[in-house]
Amino acid sequence: MPFIIANEAFEKVASYGLVPNMILYLMSDYKITSNFAPVLGAFLSDSYLGRFLTIGLGSCFSLLGMFLLWLTTMIPHLKPPPCKPLTETCKQTTHSQFAFLIFAFVFISMGSGGVRPCSLAFGAEQIDDKNNPNNERALESFFGWYYAAGAAAVLVAFTGIVYIQDHAGWKVGFGVPAILMLLSTVLFFVASRLYVKMKVKKSIFTSLLQVIVVAYKNRKIPSQPPNSDGWQYHKDSPDALPTKRLRFLNKACIIQNPKDLTPDGIASDPWSLCTVEQTEELKALIRVLPLWSSGIMMSINVSQSSFPVIQASTMDRHMGPSFQIPAGSFAFFTIAVIALWVVLYDRVIIPCASKIRGKPVHISVKLRMGIGLVFSTMAVVVSAIVEQARRKQATKQGLLNNPQAVIAMSAMWLVPQYCLHGLAEAFSAIGQNEFYYSEFPKSMSSIAASLFLLGMAVANLLASLILSTIERLTKHGGKQGWIATNINQGRYDSYYWVLAIMSFVNLFYFALCSWAYGPCADEMAKNEPETNNGNDPIGPLQRSRSVVDEKRTLFKSSPS
Repeated sequence: MPFIIANEAFEKVASYGLVPNMILYLMSDYKITSNFAPVLGAFLSDSYLGRFLTIGLGSCFSLLGMFLLWLTTMIPHLKPPPCKPLTETCKQTTHSQFAFLIFAFVFISMGSGGVRPCSLAFGAEQIDDKNNPNNERALESFFGWYYAAGAAAVLVAFTGIVYIQDHAGWKVGFGVPAILMLLSTVLFFVASRLYVKMKVKKSIFTSLLQVIVVAYKNRKIPSQPPNSDGWQYHKDSPDALPTKRLRFLNKACIIQNPKDLTPDGIASDPWSLCTVEQTEELKALIRVLPLWSSGIMMSINVSQSSFPVIQASTMDRHMGPSFQIPAGSFAFFTIAVIALWVVLYDRVIIPCASKIRGKPVHISVKLRMGIGLVFSTMAVVVSAIVEQARRKQATKQGLLNNPQAVIAMSAMWLVPQYCLHGLAEAFSAIGQNEFYYSEFPKSMSSIAASLFLLGMAVANLLASLILSTIERLTKHGGKQGWIATNINQGRYDSYYWVLAIMSFVNLFYFALCSWAYGPCADEMAKNEPETNNGNDPIGPLQRSRSVVDEKRTLFKSSPS
């Protein structure tokens, strides 16, 4: 497991280390002055390769892409010549030079798309043992340390790697990430014999599509016959039944003709008959979508990271007589809080609470997700209050028309909102990853690991939409918009209050989705010894991953 976390951490240091100064490199060396969309890599595991091979290939692709990018700094023919200083004329990038650069980005994107969604699921597989009584605790600890390692890697990338690029130039600045990516790849393959490697069954996407198609074909068939006794085909266990939720999908596993089954008890045509396992996989995906959507608001709040940087640049950032904190380095407090909370929660709070109560203590994933949303709401409220105070000071000091001036207000007032964002991520982000993994069957682990990343992508799009909409509405009639270039003349505090209201409404939405979802896997595992008397055939399959993973039971109707 340490090798998997190390692979992910080094990959993040290498890839994220390229991000901050990339626009400067493109503008100065390639004369590219407009942003272009990054190449989208697949963020879901390839159903035909398996997670080990997908991570391995992804690491190799990332290494190749970073090596190609490194070559552009060392081989003169791979980039345009420097601009003439006197005439300021620049030779434009040729098609071949641009193609080489794009190929580098394509390989990096493909590599990241293979490593990031699979490493979380692959790491969890190494310790996920349903026979271990402390399995839930082990998974909880893994998800926390995994996220903390990733956060620390991003911090190193945004500070150490960027510092090297700024002070040592592009050759060294791009060479270091390439070397780190090489180390990441080597570490991953060195421990190959130690890994638990799950066998790949079939494409999960095809499986889910088959359920939709078959359920639609059988839409006119009754969901359950009037007399269901003896109308069920049990291949492995009579206790494995389709759940009662989303019952219209159960029609996908109704056998209308005994010939639909082979002598071995397998569906002869998967596009006419599906297993209970397939049906439950689709149900699991559909059921988590509302809760998944409720977590997007936190990512929207986190994506506003450029505004505090602008605020910090206008405030007193000195610590002592000579040291001044860079405006972009205040994100350190967010990362530090995440790492500190993971250590305290995993090594101090939970062990002490368990010792005091005399039994294992566990905070449910849904509760942690909710606490994270509360902290996220508090963060934007504090942001609004601090910005109101900052703008008031700028007005009082006569700096309303001078956005470059530093007002007499310490930038340390920004630290609380950064810390609250860190607590929000520590609770909600880690909780979300653990929730998706626990609720989905193992065949969908890569999808589970990708949902949080997908939520972040959607949040970035929605954040841009919200920002542009507010800017357009507040500029109506020729008035000064809230999001002004001059931060002192804008109303960034009002924008924060809008986010705070949206976050507050989202809390109620999350509570509603959580109530509608019902108990999740860790809550069922906690209550099962006390409440399950062995007579409930629906409960075990409804929430237990082990049953969903191992049973391939078909639901059959009686011949007419």
